[in-house]
Amino acid sequence: MSTPVSQSADDPLARERAHLARSRAALRAMREDVESLDISDVTANWVNAAALAHQIDERIKALADLSDTPLFFGRLDYLHAPGSDKAEGAEGERFYIGRRHVHDADGDPMVIDWRAPVSQPFYRASKKDPMDIGLRRRFGYTGGDLTAYEDEHLSDPAEVARTSRLLQQEIERPRVGPMRDIVATIQPEQDEIVRSGLGGTVCVQGGPGTGKTAVGLHRVAYLLYAHRERLARTGTLVIGPNRSFLHYIEQVLPALGELSVQQATVDDLVAHVEVRGTDDASAAVVKGDARMAEVLRRALYSHVTMPTEPVVVVRGSRRWRVPAYEIEDVVRELLDRDIRYGAARDALPQRIAHAVLVQMERAGEAPDDRVQDAVARSAAVKAAVKTIWPAVDPAKLVLRLLSDPDFLAEHADGVLDADEQKAILWAKPARSVKSAKWSAADAVLIDEASDLVQRTHSLGHVVLDEAQDLSPMQYRAVGRRCSTGSATVLGDLAQGTTPWATRGWEEALAHLGKPDAVIEELTAGFRVPTDVITYASRLLPHIAPGLTPVASVRENPGFFEVRPAGGTRDVVSACEELLRNEGSVGLIAADARIAGLAEALREAGVGYLAPGEETTRETRLTLVPASLAKGLEYDYVVLDEPQAVVDGEPDERTGLRRLYVALTRAVSGLIVTHATPLPRQLS
Repeated sequence: MSTPVSQSADDPLARERAHLARSRAALRAMREDVESLDISDVTANWVNAAALAHQIDERIKALADLSDTPLFFGRLDYLHAPGSDKAEGAEGERFYIGRRHVHDADGDPMVIDWRAPVSQPFYRASKKDPMDIGLRRRFGYTGGDLTAYEDEHLSDPAEVARTSRLLQQEIERPRVGPMRDIVATIQPEQDEIVRSGLGGTVCVQGGPGTGKTAVGLHRVAYLLYAHRERLARTGTLVIGPNRSFLHYIEQVLPALGELSVQQATVDDLVAHVEVRGTDDASAAVVKGDARMAEVLRRALYSHVTMPTEPVVVVRGSRRWRVPAYEIEDVVRELLDRDIRYGAARDALPQRIAHAVLVQMERAGEAPDDRVQDAVARSAAVKAAVKTIWPAVDPAKLVLRLLSDPDFLAEHADGVLDADEQKAILWAKPARSVKSAKWSAADAVLIDEASDLVQRTHSLGHVVLDEAQDLSPMQYRAVGRRCSTGSATVLGDLAQGTTPWATRGWEEALAHLGKPDAVIEELTAGFRVPTDVITYASRLLPHIAPGLTPVASVRENPGFFEVRPAGGTRDVVSACEELLRNEGSVGLIAADARIAGLAEALREAGVGYLAPGEETTRETRLTLVPASLAKGLEYDYVVLDEPQAVVDGEPDERTGLRRLYVALTRAVSGLIVTHATPLPRQLS
C-alpha cells in the first residue's frame, strides 16, 4: 500500500520530504560552487581557457535541478554495509536512489546515482533474492512534490510479494510533451541490458511498448557513467529513423545529466551529396543490397593499372631508375594488403622513393628521411602515381556506375543480373555530381565508396533505433561508425515497413559487422494496454509468425473501441471525445487522408500539431501520417480507416506491418474508426 502525505512532523513522509528539500539545497550548492570557479589564472592560452570554460558550462547544465522532475525516486536500506563481511554484523546503510549524484558540504552522499553499483538492487532485488536489502521504498510524486511512498520488506518472510501500485501509476501516468526517462520504472530484464558491458554489442528485439528505446537510451547513460573517460575520447551517437523521432527522444539523456551524446539519422551520416531524387522500390532494394559493396569495390580498384614504364628520378647530376617490374611488385603487394584505396595511394610514392634510397645506399651515399620525402614528392614519382593509382572521387565513381551501362556491367558481372543492373541505371544520366538527382540510397552508396577510399571515423558506442527498417547497405554505413566500438541495436521485426526490411537479426548484425552480438528479447509490455495489444497481435501471424506476442503487464486494461464512422466529422468527434481526458492524443491516418482530416479539424476549430512539434496543455492533438508514426506514443489514439493504411503501401504485408505500428501507439486508449470494411486479418 502507498502511504499518502501527512502533515505530522513524525510521519516518515514528512522526514522524506525534508530530505528532498536538503538534497535540492545541496544540489543548488554544488551548482553554485561550479558557477563561482575563477579560471582567469588557470590556463596558459585562450584555447585551453575556452575548452575549460565549455567544460564548466556543461557541468553547470548537468547540475540543473528540474523542478518537475523527482531528484530521487527510491530508497534502499541495506542489512549490512555494502562490500562488508556480513558475518561480522556490520551495520547497514541507507541510500536514496536518483537521477544523479548529490553530496553535502562534507562530501557525504545525499542521493546516489541510479547507475552506481550500490543502486542495482533497487531494480533487481526480489523476495526470492533480496540482495541484502531489508527495505526498498518507492516514492510517488505530483510534479516535483513528494506525495506518497510505498515499502517492500524484502527480507521479511512474513510479507507477501505484491505488484507495486506506485510503479504501475508511474508507468500509466499520462504523458504530454517529449519522451521521458524510465529511470524509476526499469524492470530487472531491462536493467540487465542497460548494465551490459561496453565491450559487447547487444541487439534488443522488442514489441510495441516493451521499452526498447528507453532501454537503449538508458544504456548509453549507464555506459557514460561506467566508462566516461573512454567514451569522452571516442564519442557516442544515437541514430533514429527520422527527425520527428529524434525530437521526441531528445530530452531523455539531458534529464539524466548526459549532454554530450550526439543524435542523427542514417541520412545525416551519409550526407555527402544533396538528396533531391527518389527511387522506386525495385531500384531501392538493389541499391540497398549488400552485393553493391562488391560492385563498388571492383569499380574503384579498376582504376589501378600496372606500370609499363620505369620511373627515373633526377637528383643533382645523378639519375636513379626504378624498373617497371619492381614498381609492379610494390603495387601488387599494396593490393594484397587490402588496405584502403587512399591509404595505399599515399603509401605508393614512399615505396617508390624507398627503392630509390636503396640504390643510393648501394652507390655509397647516405640519404636520410628528408631525402626520401623529397624523392616521393618529385615530379617523376607524382606522375607515375597519378597514372598507376589515380585519385578517385567517391561521388563521381557512383555517378559513373549509375550512368554508364557498360561500366556497371563490367563491374557487376556475376554479382547483379541484367534486370537488377537495369533497375538501378538512371534513365537520364546526370552530367555532373552537382546536377545529379541523388536518392537516399545513392548517398549510402557514396558513403560506402568513401569508406573504401578513406576509413570512416569510428565512435565508442552507437545506439541504432528502429533498426528493422534499414537496408544491408545502411547497416554497413552504421557499422563503419562503430567498427572499433560497440553498438546497441533496437528494433521489432514485426514493425519493418520498408521493401528491404530486416528478415532476421543474425543477418542484420552480420551486415553491421557485429556477428557475435547478443540478441535479447523483451516481451513484457509496459506501454500498450492489454486490450489494444491483444487486438493488434491478431496481425502477427501474417507479418512475423515467429515472434512472441507482447504480454501487457498493465493492470489498467485501457480504453479500446472499434467504431464505424460516416465521414471525417465522426473522426473529429472521436478526437474531441478523447481530448476530454488528461494527456496527449494522436490522430493517425494513411498519408493520403491527412489533408482531408486537417481540413476537417480546422473547420471544427480543433487545434493540432505535426509530428515532432511538442504538445502543450493547450494543444494536445497531433495529426500523424501513418508513415511517421513509428517510435511515437500518445496517451490516446484515434486510428482512422485501417484499410487505407494497408492500401497506402506497395504490398499487403508491408501495409499490415504499417497498420501494426499505428495500432500500437496508444498508452491509455484507442478508438479505431472506419467507413470501409476492416482488413480481414483483424477479424
